[in-house]
Amino acid sequence: MTKLSVNINKIATIRNARGGNTPSVVEAAINCQKFGADGITIHPRPDERHITKTDVYDIKPIISTEYNIEGYPSTDFIKMVIDILPEQVTLVPDGPDVITSSVGWDTIKFQDYLKEIIAEFKEHGIRTSIFIDPKFEMIEGAKLCGTDRVELYTEDYAKGFSINKEKAIAPYILAANKASELCLEINAGHDLSLENLEYFAKNIPNLAEVSIGHALISDALYLGLENAIQMYKRLL
Repeated sequence: MTKLSVNINKIATIRNARGGNTPSVVEAAINCQKFGADGITIHPRPDERHITKTDVYDIKPIISTEYNIEGYPSTDFIKMVIDILPEQVTLVPDGPDVITSSVGWDTIKFQDYLKEIIAEFKEHGIRTSIFIDPKFEMIEGAKLCGTDRVELYTEDYAKGFSINKEKAIAPYILAANKASELCLEINAGHDLSLENLEYFAKNIPNLAEVSIGHALISDALYLGLENAIQMYKRLL
């Protein structure tokens, strides 16, 4: 079954709006796992506008599933990840002023750069994933970078789902088949929701993991965290 990793950045966003430690991201991580999440995802950014560096360290001891740290591979980020040793690191091409991830890596242009970084993470036993658009050349480039997985950037799928779901998912099926052909494991994330997740998961072959934050945490406001996680799990 495809694993569900819950991104808890939005919990930190709410906390930071008021200061203090309510809601607690550590408690949220504990409860997400207790309620059925297969992993916890965080995406710390340099300005600490949601997840802080302290959060990254505080969450590590309570992980009983898998810890996935997303981020742009700056020198500070690389050092922090190697210090933490999460089960997975997901590399995204976000600059410091980006609100949310909005584009995948150009794995051809940045191949040498990514290859060096990935080799360093793998020396420390950390599984690596590269955030990419569903394009053959980007998947082929990712393979040459030495990554273990690719994370398919699913915003275009989510936008097109309500208009023509068959057309929206078509490039992702082709991309997933290409990744499987190259022995790359497949993750996916961005704007996946209760409305579009089941169709995506049923049609993408060899989907190892989805990382969902904004939609799931938003649903939890109405449905409760445990119920929301279980609803997403059932769709997988």
